[in-house]
Amino acid sequence: MKKLLTGNEGIALGAYEAGVSYASAYPGTPSTEILENISAYKGEIIAEWASNEKVALENAIGASIAGARTLAAMKHVGVNVAADPLFTFAYTGVNGGLVLISADDPGLHSSQNEQDNRNYAKFAKLAMLEPSNSQESKDMVKAALDISEKFDTPVLLRMTTRVCHGKTLVEEGERIAQTKKPYVKNLQKFDAVPAVAKRLHVVVEERLKTLEDFSNNTELNYVEFNDKKIGIVAAGVAYQYAKEVFGDKASYFKVGFSYPMPMNKIREFASQVEKLYVIEELEPFMEEQIKASGIQCTGKELIPRVGELNPDIIAEAILGEKREVIEYDKELVVGRPPTLCAGCPHRGFFVELAKKKNVMITGDIGCYALGGMDPLYAKDTCICMGASISMGHGAQKVFNKFNENMRTVSVIGDSTFFHTGINSLISAVYNKSNTVVCILDNRITGMTGHQENPGTGYTLQGEETSIIDIEALVKAVGVEHVKTVNPLNLEEVRETLNKAMELDEVSVIITRWPCVLKRKSEADKKEFGDKFSKCVVSDKCVGCRACVRTGCPSLHYDKDTKKVTIDKNQCVGCEVCKQVCPVKAISKVGE
Repeated sequence: MKKLLTGNEGIALGAYEAGVSYASAYPGTPSTEILENISAYKGEIIAEWASNEKVALENAIGASIAGARTLAAMKHVGVNVAADPLFTFAYTGVNGGLVLISADDPGLHSSQNEQDNRNYAKFAKLAMLEPSNSQESKDMVKAALDISEKFDTPVLLRMTTRVCHGKTLVEEGERIAQTKKPYVKNLQKFDAVPAVAKRLHVVVEERLKTLEDFSNNTELNYVEFNDKKIGIVAAGVAYQYAKEVFGDKASYFKVGFSYPMPMNKIREFASQVEKLYVIEELEPFMEEQIKASGIQCTGKELIPRVGELNPDIIAEAILGEKREVIEYDKELVVGRPPTLCAGCPHRGFFVELAKKKNVMITGDIGCYALGGMDPLYAKDTCICMGASISMGHGAQKVFNKFNENMRTVSVIGDSTFFHTGINSLISAVYNKSNTVVCILDNRITGMTGHQENPGTGYTLQGEETSIIDIEALVKAVGVEHVKTVNPLNLEEVRETLNKAMELDEVSVIITRWPCVLKRKSEADKKEFGDKFSKCVVSDKCVGCRACVRTGCPSLHYDKDTKKVTIDKNQCVGCEVCKQVCPVKAISKVGE
């Protein structure tokens, strides 16, 4: 039977059919749905959210060494976090097969950079596969696990946003009998102390030669001959784009097993076409290796190195054809920048934080990153997961050294705090910092679609579990000044920020209120209530727009009446607008 699936759903189905026993991940777009779909195979596959990507991969490595087929999934920047165990596990090799899914994001749809993680395969000396549609996503999980066990190597399966989220037909198959290899203690393989690692490095280099022979013979790399005036080497979604542009007017070398590159096979293909193009997103990963092998080709001379490709870009770059598009008056299109949702618990906190003077606000990765947008502007930096606390500490140390009247406030979410914020806070305490740390606990992993985390009380597969108490954890690492506040109570937020900024040591403010979009658990209802209400504006409104400056999308200023109205379909009665209104023109109804 065939189903219309996304690439991420194809990965999950492939994991099931390939006999995977254990899978771990940290949510991150465009990879999140992989583990969410694998979790549906409860009883067959143990699926878990890890606290970060390094932990996820280490979990999978442990399961692999124990003898099971395993999978770890993460977005491209997550591989940076997981790189430490990845490089060494490439030396040791596997017991049960292990595949690492790297979901890259050309075009930065939801990321802070667009690094090309194919380079990790070369850097870490890993086998790598690249699917171009959902069927291949499923099939290549199975192929990757076979390759992993045959060649004793972890395998990198590189996805991109379009393959992750695009849908194609997938034919279902049978699940192979789930087996587990025996665990045998083997210090000469898995104990990577220097004496062992030196020998393992030699083994890795020999393995790469064997893998290159495999690459030149596997059906994962194949040729489609049509018109031989143009030959195209492509992998992943770039292959689909090339096919759309050239059709049968070009011949194709479809790369599925992309590291080590099948150079002998490519050389043979190149000798049979008049002009060879390499079409790939982002870095000239294949192109550089092809040129280094003495094969003439054209790539980044024409194809952009920045941003996501599409058929229009390729057609213009290579054929000089500018494709027709629907023309419209761009002046009439209103910009729609991202914004915090109506009723978002972060809004009240940022309204008060934005008022502070002589403050550097170090932000982090999550919904609260939108606190830096117009009209709040309550953020100065955003680099990577967990960096806010570390950066705030470093900046504060420098401000103190040069006697500048500046304070740093570090803003981090609950899931991000569990991810890498804890280590940063420990370092700040240890080094006698006086930064203010604000942990915004909205009771869920919000930005990636409401995944559970160690603070929510539930596992990925829906089992009740211990709730990590953030306040108790913060105190346990040595922070003496800790206070939990309701972020929708502006007076409480204001007073707590003022007191924290008067201190000369690390302080932590925890804002605790559920995401407005979260389906409340019984524990949530008991703690936060479950009432439905709205706010309304009376005739007393003087049009000062103080409420509008909170950035709530449910508030609208009418230029004709010079008054504000509230969209009842968006308002949830958070009362932030009510608290900032200087003439008390806003009231709450429906309680």
